[in-house]
Amino acid sequence: MSCTGCSCRTGTLGAAAGCRNKGGCLTGGCNRLNTFDWLTRMGIDDVERFDIVEVSFKHGARKGFYRNPLHKRITTGDWVVVEAQAGYDIGQVSLSGELVRLQLRKRKVQEEHIQARIIRKAHARDMEKLQHARQLEKPTMIRARAIARTLDLEMKIGDVEYQGDMRKATFYYTAEGRVDFRELIRHYAREFRVKIEMRQIGARQESARIGGLGVCGRELCCSTWLTSFKTVTTAAARYQNLAINQAKLSGQCGRLKCCLNYELDTYLEALKHFPEKAETLYMATAKATLVKTDIFKGLMYYTLDKDSVRGKLYPLTIDKVKQILEMNSRGEKPENIANLQYIENDELSDTEEAAYDFEDNVTGVIDLPIEKHKRKRRRKKKQSANQAKQEVNQPARKKKNKRSNKRRSKKGKE
Repeated sequence: MSCTGCSCRTGTLGAAAGCRNKGGCLTGGCNRLNTFDWLTRMGIDDVERFDIVEVSFKHGARKGFYRNPLHKRITTGDWVVVEAQAGYDIGQVSLSGELVRLQLRKRKVQEEHIQARIIRKAHARDMEKLQHARQLEKPTMIRARAIARTLDLEMKIGDVEYQGDMRKATFYYTAEGRVDFRELIRHYAREFRVKIEMRQIGARQESARIGGLGVCGRELCCSTWLTSFKTVTTAAARYQNLAINQAKLSGQCGRLKCCLNYELDTYLEALKHFPEKAETLYMATAKATLVKTDIFKGLMYYTLDKDSVRGKLYPLTIDKVKQILEMNSRGEKPENIANLQYIENDELSDTEEAAYDFEDNVTGVIDLPIEKHKRKRRRKKKQSANQAKQEVNQPARKKKNKRSNKRRSKKGKE
């Protein structure tokens, strides 16, 4: 599998450095925001050529659309020199042909707004210059962080990207609020001798640029395929009956994981079959309170108020809950909730055995009882220590006894 160093560093002629797998990892490749141009791989020529191509910079960290002159035979995978605001930049063509038109619709970019053009194909000298620029990025970022710390600025430099001609460097930073970095730019220009551009990004965009592996074992979604970031709230975790644990629900960016929204629509559709305002059911003996719901099994777990907080949970099906709600609306109350509970196994006929004692098990985690330590072992250790002390003190006691016996014998002779 790919790692952070493999996904961010490039070797000779843009090959992935570190794993020596040439970008062919099990997770889909070392590149970020990979795109597969299947039309070009099949060798199908377009009848009407499309003069716009998609160019990837720094292995997918940044992408842009450029005009491709018809007289230049440039296809997917070629390294090209493109126009920039100041000078030129070097990137790799990631899409060409009719698929670029579909990508423009997805990104909501109009063809008339694209003015930058491809200058030429990159040669060996251009690739050497690009490789040298990529090697300078890490020490530049470390030095930039040290300068920002000396100026007491509340910001974090997340990534640095040099332009292909090394005339300009873009510093990507994250900050909670607005930062006055006018003095910082002067220090950077004096230190690095290039044109400086400061660009503020969010925490999710920072993790997308850096890359890495998630808790699922795969590369981060934001660095491989996710381009639009939607807001994620704790309500998504509550709808899916997940424990509100900030450490487990947060990603590497420090925000809630984007994957919490992937199955949210399915859970919301399944929750439509559950009755509303069913948090409390009135029984003849006590009031039953809803503790948790099992969406997959279609069960709702209730506990009686007369029991303790860590009492027994009674599973009820959706139909039983609706039936009890209708009875309560008519002023009727069932006598016993144990007779209405759902029993998975027919052999469990006894209501006391069928009731689940989860010990307030809302999240599905079973708490094991605390083990009681035996004191006999400590006593044995104490006894062995006392015995060792006695053995050490025995020679001294024998000497004292011999001296006292000699004195007594002398006194007796006198």
